[in-house]
Amino acid sequence: MFKRLREEISCIFERDPAARNVFEVLTAYPGFHAILVHRFSHRLWKLGLKWLARMLSTLMRWFTGIEIHPGASIGQRFFIDHGMGVVIGETAEIGDDCTVYHGVTLGGTSWKKGKRHPMLANDVVVGAGAKVLGPITVGEGARIGSNAVVVKEVPAGCTVVGIPGRIVGQSITGEDAVKDKKRQAIAQKMGFDAYGTSQDMPDPVANAIGCMLDHIHAMDSQVASMYKALKELGAEPADIELPTLDGCEIRTGLGEADVGKKRDEGTKSANT
Repeated sequence: MFKRLREEISCIFERDPAARNVFEVLTAYPGFHAILVHRFSHRLWKLGLKWLARMLSTLMRWFTGIEIHPGASIGQRFFIDHGMGVVIGETAEIGDDCTVYHGVTLGGTSWKKGKRHPMLANDVVVGAGAKVLGPITVGEGARIGSNAVVVKEVPAGCTVVGIPGRIVGQSITGEDAVKDKKRQAIAQKMGFDAYGTSQDMPDPVANAIGCMLDHIHAMDSQVASMYKALKELGAEPADIELPTLDGCEIRTGLGEADVGKKRDEGTKSANT
């Protein structure tokens, strides 16, 4: 019992920089109080003492503003930050190392008995005011943005925002990872971090700009190929120095020696 108590306290220090000492956590953290009482009321619920378990949870709601049904299953090192307005339903299941903020609801969407509340896997964070509704699963390491309303399954490692909740961040591999890198390089070249915005926010304007960056990259690649072909045919197109992109295939068509030569010629002309 004391080992679990130490774990509950240590996880608060890890996730809340405002926590100063153990005495403060023991006396002034309503989320900590609600969890301790829930551990006890949950045991009473499983023993069949349901009325007593409900009365304990109701008493804690009066004191902390946090309502956790004694039937809910909660793993280790669960942290409720601030806590006011948190509601966790009867058939909710929460894994280890999860964190929820004030105003969060893990609720049901049906009046039928049985499994009707969500399941949070390990290491899930649910932002302030978010609602996770129905018998859905939120995958391990997922993040639910503030005020999001989630009614569908969330894969592991994803970030969900908006109403209704939409996935806006997840691990990218393969061709998508290459495309993502090129978009960021083009945006950096233009001095505008549009794609970074589209990763964090479901913004249709930012998505459109992302498509535009893809188009610019394709055009730059074609121009570079045409420039090279003209040089091979003996033509002398005007040499315009363009900034290069680290890690991208966009080039001016000039070698390093040519670029240096043109830079020197430009400097001489300016001095003249």
